[in-house]
Amino acid sequence: MPRCRHCSAETDDAHYERVVHNRCSLHGPWTGWRMAGRDLVSPHGDRFSPERLEGLAWRMQAEARRDAARARNETRRAGQHGMVTVLRVRQCDWHAERFGNRAG
Repeated sequence: MPRCRHCSAETDDAHYERVVHNRCSLHGPWTGWRMAGRDLVSPHGDRFSPERLEGLAWRMQAEARRDAARARNETRRAGQHGMVTVLRVRQCDWHAERFGNRAG
């Protein structure tokens, strides 16, 4: 199989894995990770499909929104120190006040 001009630096086995099996190693902070087909494979062998990665990203965003809302609510509650007055009124007194004492 003829090599492309970009593949001259890799070994025959690495070229075969990349072209035939679509396996490519990643570099930098992704060292140890690799692509296998359409899956991202961790150094421990865990496979992540694109749908799984999208779900994980969605969950991280949802948790960030939840945490931001909790922080906003806590700061809002911290500013509220007002007293609450509770009045207990007997139901018959409330009814008489609204509708009067006589029927019809």
